Amino acid sequence: MANSYLSNTISSGSTGKIFTLSAWVKFTSLSTNSELWSVSNDGTVHNYIDICFKSGVLDMQFKLANGQTFMRRKTTKLFRDPNAFYHIVLRFDSTNSTAADRFRLYVNGVQETSFDNDGTASTFPSDFVTALSTNGANQYIGRTVGYTSYWNGYMSHVALVDGQSLAPTSFGETDSTSGIWKFKSPSGITWGTNGFHLKFENSGAMGTDSSGNSNTFTVNGNLKQALDTPSNVYATMNPLDNYYPNSTFSNGNNTIVTNNYNPTFATLAVSSGKWYWEVKVDSTSTEDMIGIRGEQTRGDYDYNGTYDFFYNSKARFYDGSSGSQFGSYGATFTTGDIIGVALDCTSAQNTIQFYKNGSAQGSKNITNVSSTTLGVYNIALGDYTSGASATFSVNFGNGFFGTTAITSAGSNGNGSLFEYDVPSGYYALNTKNINTYG
Repeated sequence: MANSYLSNTISSGSTGKIFTLSAWVKFTSLSTNSELWSVSNDGTVHNYIDICFKSGVLDMQFKLANGQTFMRRKTTKLFRDPNAFYHIVLRFDSTNSTAADRFRLYVNGVQETSFDNDGTASTFPSDFVTALSTNGANQYIGRTVGYTSYWNGYMSHVALVDGQSLAPTSFGETDSTSGIWKFKSPSGITWGTNGFHLKFENSGAMGTDSSGNSNTFTVNGNLKQALDTPSNVYATMNPLDNYYPNSTFSNGNNTIVTNNYNPTFATLAVSSGKWYWEVKVDSTSTEDMIGIRGEQTRGDYDYNGTYDFFYNSKARFYDGSSGSQFGSYGATFTTGDIIGVALDCTSAQNTIQFYKNGSAQGSKNITNVSSTTLGVYNIALGDYTSGASATFSVNFGNGFFGTTAITSAGSNGNGSLFEYDVPSGYYALNTKNINTYG
């Protein structure tokens, strides 16, 4: 969450020459710096470690504890997927006799070897001492030292091993079926003096250290616990799938402010199965639009596509397949209303039904997905009026509309959290459900 972070004061310094950082991260903003981890032995940027994402680049800065020697590594590869958890492993060992092995970075189990050193030396000097050596050093998760830059996105299983350089296989493994790098619970690890393992399991104590070292972090700001994990990624709205780049995204890409005619889309699309999600109307415009758009017409700025199906705030339904545009449907909706969407892609004639504050507005037949060219529907939000602006917050099952928790969880969530009862047999849009029921 913006302006929220975890802090800790190192109580006993180590050599500061050897450590491993492991973190599963999903960032939601490419326009601002997203700070992952920083350490400073004097509370400033004079002697520090700083690791962050900048416009998709992983940027890592190190300054020797004497404040003189500076080293920097920026990946030439871009990491821009807003729906993916990336597994970051940094192996640091300035005592290694092989200079190239003193700094090693892995993303999803694969070593990164192409860097922009930003004018610094290509290899780290021997016995490079970091700020981890200092008793009383300030340490942050989600904030940089000396500046007000914060993390933008999600984190899971952030761990530091003090005194060892460990391979990424200590924290992850390749799935034997899919070939995808996945989370593995670390076991048998000697964490070292300043080591920690933050699982974020306790919503009331997000900084709890599970390593056994009691290196617990203090929560600053309003951190939120989400169901989104590396093993089960929930949909969000997608800032990279924004036909007009005028809409703004916040709160983990679950709040959007529209600013033109064309809708914005979610990170996950579907072609089969039964799916449910909720949209809270934070502010209204002229004609707010909530619904789905087929892959074939996704780039169309208008709402006249054959595979467009939308519930309009003026109590109208848009059926693109009929060419009839708007017909009377349901009740009007406005600021504060919660619109549930139930999409059924399992039958010969698929259906979509909208709910206003838990009350069904009527089932509508939609074009059979399997008969379409690509067979994919995208979750979509927008406004029917050019230049109009509305604000929506989407709950895909994490239990939050933006940063606001649901008031009371409905039933049939199948492990996900929605405001209202989920229709029987419908599921939240996440990777586990899509793999199982899609």
